[in-house]
Amino acid sequence: MIQLKSLASQIQGCWLSCPCKGDDNSFHGSIPLEVGKLFRLQHLNLSNNVLGGGISLGIPNCSALLTNDLSSNNLEHDVPSELGSLSSVVILSLRGNNLTGRFPASLGNLTSLRKLDIEYNRMEGMIPYSMSRLARMKYLRIAGNSFSGIFPRPICNLSSLLFLSIPDNRFYGKLRPDIDQLFPDIQVLFLGGNKFEGEIPSSLANITSLRKFDIEECHMTGSIPLSFGRLHNLEILALAYNSLGNYSSRDLDFIGSLNNCTQLQFLGVGYNKLGGNLPPLISNLSSLLTYLFLGGNAISGSIPLDIGNLESLQSFKVEQNLLTGDIPSSFGNLSMVTQIYLYNNDFKGSIPSSLGNCTYLLYLGLDFNMLCGSIPGELMNVPSLVTLDISHNNLTGQIPNEVGKLVSLVRLDVSLNQLSGHVPQTLGNCLCMEEILLNGNFFEGTIIDIRALRNLRLLDLSNNNLSGTIPEYLVNLSAIQFLNLSVNNLDGPVPTEGIFQKSRNVSVFGNKNLCGGVAELKLKPCLETKAREHSSTRRKIAIGVGAAVTLFILSVMVIISLSWFKKRSSMKQR
Repeated sequence: MIQLKSLASQIQGCWLSCPCKGDDNSFHGSIPLEVGKLFRLQHLNLSNNVLGGGISLGIPNCSALLTNDLSSNNLEHDVPSELGSLSSVVILSLRGNNLTGRFPASLGNLTSLRKLDIEYNRMEGMIPYSMSRLARMKYLRIAGNSFSGIFPRPICNLSSLLFLSIPDNRFYGKLRPDIDQLFPDIQVLFLGGNKFEGEIPSSLANITSLRKFDIEECHMTGSIPLSFGRLHNLEILALAYNSLGNYSSRDLDFIGSLNNCTQLQFLGVGYNKLGGNLPPLISNLSSLLTYLFLGGNAISGSIPLDIGNLESLQSFKVEQNLLTGDIPSSFGNLSMVTQIYLYNNDFKGSIPSSLGNCTYLLYLGLDFNMLCGSIPGELMNVPSLVTLDISHNNLTGQIPNEVGKLVSLVRLDVSLNQLSGHVPQTLGNCLCMEEILLNGNFFEGTIIDIRALRNLRLLDLSNNNLSGTIPEYLVNLSAIQFLNLSVNNLDGPVPTEGIFQKSRNVSVFGNKNLCGGVAELKLKPCLETKAREHSSTRRKIAIGVGAAVTLFILSVMVIISLSWFKKRSSMKQR
């Protein structure tokens, strides 16, 4: 790390246009008062360091300052009201610090200000009315604080704004119906994570410059305006986690109107109150669409067969709806997709083998449906898979032996199906694995060797037909937190080391031939151990008796020999 104390003296000779650029230098400590001696300094950039303490009161003395960027540090305390004396400043960025207190009313004096960024701090209170004097403001970002009050009235006077971001605060109230007149040229409008309520004004569609609109995680109600289709430059429409819709058949009519938005890249309307059938026109949305989120509603119908037309799609999320029918094979055309969430629906039929073409797929969630057939081997050709969840279906057959090719797999859940056969030994090659859930099937054979899975935290093999003994290597899996081997046909002793010491984290009930283990498991004692103890005792007794008999015989033989020798010696003397 580099101390900042000598910075001011090093650059004190700067001329009028000379910038002070100290970003990404690991500066630490506080900003020295000596910075205020740089009377001709125009550009001060100390972003992305580890500076602490308060904002230096020397900075307001830099009267020629045009840019003041102190973002991404550890600055704390209140924002000094003295910053309001920087009458020439055009850019002021304090984002990503630990600043507290209220928004200084004096910042309303910065009439030359074009960009103000104070997001991700810990500031609070209402936005002062003096802000309405910043008539040249183009870019305002105050997200991620604790500001409160009705939709900030002072901000409503900033008609020059092109970019407004106020998410994750405590603002409330309704959006004004004349919002198109308040911000006639706005391009980016981020309002989510507040307590706004009421309907989305249809007049938003009059702002033809609008490219990005986000009001997620609020309390919005009513319908989604069809007029959004007039926003030909629209790129992001984020309306998720509200109460939009009325579970009615026409709640999704807006999707058809969005076919005119040829620049649309992000559509998020999940977890609202949207009903009706999924319109076939969804396949005709923008070819640039990368994110489609409709989950957590009451949408019925089926996924259009030509959904694969959305070739740029990276996330397709329709979980927790009432969708039925087959999963279209055209999903295989989505070569860029990374997330497919279809869980908690009523899909039938088989898992399309074409999903094996989705070579960038990370997360596949097909659980809680009525899928049947076998697990396609082609799915094992997606080495990028991190999560594969096909649980709670009616799948049959075996886990493909090629599962070991899923080298990035962290979570595998095939529980509560009708799978059978032996668990592939190749599963032990998935070295990133953390969770394996195979419970509730008809797997047989012994527990496979997965001792190489050092990151394994959860292993559930319960309710199968597994047999044999519990492998000793399980005691060496130091990361494991939960182990369920219950309701199988396992036999032999239960280990007492490692995870088996924690009876709350281990379940082995329903294996009538298991024995031993820690006392809390309440298993019967191992009879073989007692038999071995009895056998060992008998062997020791037999050896002792044998040794005594042998010693007695030897003693008798020695006595007889000595008697015979004496008798012979006596005869020779005669």
